[in-house]
Amino acid sequence: MTDATDDVRDHYRATGLTERLKSALAAALGPQDQPILPQQLGALDQFHTRGLAATAELAALTGIDADMSVLDVGSGLGGPARFLAATYGCRVTGIDLSEPFVEAARYLTRRTGQSEQVSFETGSALALPFDDGGFDAVLLQHVAMNIADRARLYGEIRRVLRPRGRFATFDIVEIGGEPHYPVPWARTPATSFLLTAEATRERIEQAGLRALAWQDDAEAAKDWFRQLRESGPPPLLNLGLVMGADFAQLAANLGRNLMESRLGVLTAVFEAPSNI
Repeated sequence: MTDATDDVRDHYRATGLTERLKSALAAALGPQDQPILPQQLGALDQFHTRGLAATAELAALTGIDADMSVLDVGSGLGGPARFLAATYGCRVTGIDLSEPFVEAARYLTRRTGQSEQVSFETGSALALPFDDGGFDAVLLQHVAMNIADRARLYGEIRRVLRPRGRFATFDIVEIGGEPHYPVPWARTPATSFLLTAEATRERIEQAGLRALAWQDDAEAAKDWFRQLRESGPPPLLNLGLVMGADFAQLAANLGRNLMESRLGVLTAVFEAPSNI
């Protein structure tokens, strides 16, 4: 782990998160013993730019299917993992550095009745607690910005992929100029480790992965922020519930950074070698 790991963990500490989610869901969706559908959580548990639409597009681009075992690195509240399992029938494991996020993800997964198909563990992306070659696909959404040691990150992802397994990333990248802080992943530059899209590709390819798809999704992200400004957030999109009262400012700064072309959004899929 980097020296900043403890600071990153503190940023996502979210003490009391599960209890706050229980109260919010009871107010919005009914009693706590009432089952809920994964799609009812889509405005809350997709903790990244463009929300559920981005996860759906990334999964389609990756070619997820029912026979796959999928790892979601930096799984947060577990929304992408539950979506993949519900949509494709695959088995999904999530891992996150934040114990409160993992606890909340498990709670929400019990509420959706998916605990047999979707599981979560607390751990570091730099030391994945899984055997070599254990997954057909690995997803990484809005995580790499918090990690300085990209070589180790992508090397771990490569290690746990089976031959011809796929790695899909959807992340914020640097374009030009210092970003305005705070942002959703870092309140100061001390825990922000942005790379350009080109440098990101170089690090991933150095880990032994080959690019299959490569997209600049900055304009789609800008459109998403414009729509939120015009229409207001949908029900349950209250990420201040998750990250604290200042999250509105963090999200606004991300939108500003995108609009000013200080930051961009990269979508890409890579493939592990066949080992033949």
